[in-house]
Amino acid sequence: MSAKSLPLDYANNVMYEMEKAFYDERGKGARFRMTTVGRGFYKENLLPLLKDADIDNILAAIKTVLEEKGIVTNVSFEKEDRLFKIKVENCIHLAIEKQMVANNIEPFTCIPANLIVLAIEEKLDIPVELAEIKVEDGACQLLLILFEKRPTLE
Repeated sequence: MSAKSLPLDYANNVMYEMEKAFYDERGKGARFRMTTVGRGFYKENLLPLLKDADIDNILAAIKTVLEEKGIVTNVSFEKEDRLFKIKVENCIHLAIEKQMVANNIEPFTCIPANLIVLAIEEKLDIPVELAEIKVEDGACQLLLILFEKRPTLE
């Protein structure tokens, strides 16, 4: 097996075509099937770093991994009550979102957002929804909604 790497533009084009085909099949409902994309990366690269159930430590670990792996150049977070506003700058998958917008399709999946959602749901047991993705000035603006902690039978 060769150590040859796959060109990013090729990989992003294939990913775009797959997302577009899924969207053509499911419409806006496709977004609810894409929430776990990135789970393997999460388990391998993030989960070992998440030692406690502190939201600030979770977000710091995700930011560090995404930046160190070269997936993004910067991730910033702003919390307002139950809303998380996240700015993802220069993501390697930004070309996919731009193609979606160019074809009048609202972007509906984001791997960095999925990693954040997976971590919060697993470590804090709080349901989270990716409500919106906007592409502005070479960055994705994400809106996550954190819901109340899941009830238990205790």
